Amino acid sequence: MSSSYLWVKAFHIVFVASWFAGLFYLPRIFVNLAMVPADSHAERERLLLMARKLYRFSSLLMVPALVLGLVLWLGYGVGGGWMHAKLVLVLAVIGYHHVCRGVLRSFEQLNNKRSHKWFRVFNEVSVLMFIAIVVLVVVKPF
Repeated sequence: MSSSYLWVKAFHIVFVASWFAGLFYLPRIFVNLAMVPADSHAERERLLLMARKLYRFSSLLMVPALVLGLVLWLGYGVGGGWMHAKLVLVLAVIGYHHVCRGVLRSFEQLNNKRSHKWFRVFNEVSVLMFIAIVVLVVVKPF
């Protein structure tokens, strides 16, 4: 293995883990937003500010994660049958990321119709996708 491959792989892992950290915490903010009493404007605005900043930061982390992943796949020929499943999951994670933006907009526009319990379940989706991706990359089951 070349030294450059290991550097690209290391930074890919760092950016993926950082991006997912945002995807783990952002829906937790949604749980709290769904529980804010209607008359608690300051708390709602504070949580919205946190969610906006976290979404923007996560979006910035997503870009190098994806670019470095493409470099590993196309530039270094990393792949196999497991890679097709991983790519499907990566597309799902990108979709989840964008769904989070839509949820944030619904809170900003006071249009959220979902309960904090729904967001607790939604919060676990990113964890399940992360686990599945890590297993595919490490175990390479096919």
